[in-house]
Amino acid sequence: MILLITGFFSALLLGTIGMLFLAITLIIFIVFHQRRVILYQLKMQQMEAEQQKVLLKASMEMQEEERQRIAADLHDEAGPLLATARLYLSENMVTQDKATQLQTIFNIKEIIDDAINLVRNISHSLMPPTLKNFGLESAVNDFFQKINGAGSLQVECCFDNYEVRLKPEKELIIFRIIQELTNNILKHSHSTFIHLIEQSAEESITIKLHHDGKGLTQEDFLKMSKSSVGLGLKNIQSRLKIILGNINFEQDSSRTFYKVSINIPREYDEK
Repeated sequence: MILLITGFFSALLLGTIGMLFLAITLIIFIVFHQRRVILYQLKMQQMEAEQQKVLLKASMEMQEEERQRIAADLHDEAGPLLATARLYLSENMVTQDKATQLQTIFNIKEIIDDAINLVRNISHSLMPPTLKNFGLESAVNDFFQKINGAGSLQVECCFDNYEVRLKPEKELIIFRIIQELTNNILKHSHSTFIHLIEQSAEESITIKLHHDGKGLTQEDFLKMSKSSVGLGLKNIQSRLKIILGNINFEQDSSRTFYKVSINIPREYDEK
């Protein structure tokens, strides 16, 4: 009887120790797993913070490049024009005969007209008049018509029910992204066609660019946008971040063309 009781308590003790060991093992596993999860989350946050820095730097570089371009245009072209006009408006003009004065006035008018056209062109590069007056669809159509005029490849676009315009600043960002993507395709892909399709939904719009040249996958895009040579791609990412959009690069399943898809939350212009 004593042996039976002793055996029972021994088995109970061993079972308790086993359960305790399993519980401790489970706790240790959970602790290490939670630690790995926390470390992973911290690593992801660090990577996201680094990516934010890259995008911010790209955005600042893009803005600085735009400022420098405008400053160069004003300094190198507008400056000399206005300085020349000022030379004509000298005190000697008062003593000139009537015919010479008229010719001087005509020359000054031509110079001022050139300066006005220059400033207008700079203004148009900041906000294309077609985009401002008629919207994204008209601006993209106008942009593509100019490319088609060169006759080197076929370029066309199709907008689906784009009747209510987005806010002008959002349309401008989308237009710049389309320009950047199209210019990249023209420069690097050796395509024979580019097709753009816009699809409208209640909450968002999707823009798809198809071409049959050399293209990028999403992996290529992410890798290049983090490198020092992908400034244009960084600019695209920076602009998309402003409008809460996303982009995806892929090769079609037929492997005959590449496509770029952009999705932007729909935010209607406040009238």
